[in-house]
Amino acid sequence: MIEEKVILVDSNDNPLGTMPKMEAHEKAVLHRAFSVFILNKKGQLMLQQRALHKYHSPGLWTNTCCSHQREGEENIQAGKRRLLEEMGFSTSLEVLFNFIYKAPFDNGLTEHELDHVLLGYYEKPPQVNPEEVAAWKWMDLEAVAVALKTEPKDFTVWFKIIFDRFYKHITALK
Repeated sequence: MIEEKVILVDSNDNPLGTMPKMEAHEKAVLHRAFSVFILNKKGQLMLQQRALHKYHSPGLWTNTCCSHQREGEENIQAGKRRLLEEMGFSTSLEVLFNFIYKAPFDNGLTEHELDHVLLGYYEKPPQVNPEEVAAWKWMDLEAVAVALKTEPKDFTVWFKIIFDRFYKHITALK
């Protein structure tokens, strides 16, 4: 299996080269990433529970899917690829915003990402990949906001950081 690489970037998202994914997370090097948020017509967010065998954050709830762009891959293209790989469906996506965050994990790894937040809409149940996803559910945005405050241990570190920005962005659009 070919080792997955991430695209190293500066704070303006200019590419600086590549590095193996694990090495980038061990060294906390800034790299490009994306996070997909899928809403339905009721305004509910599709959440996924990470597979229980994942090397970090196993069994925690998070946004619909997220990953890293590959060399030569645009943000939307990367989001659609990973959405299909993890959740088993395809839909149109749009870029909402991007920002930089840094989040250490208990296992010594650190996410230091320039994250592109993508939004799409979908109505049907996903066909999840059990290698990636343990479970999924629709949840009202307000309920997600409450759950993040009352049960923060149930959610990934990055989702807690990203959701606040996403929620403010979405409610500002209304």
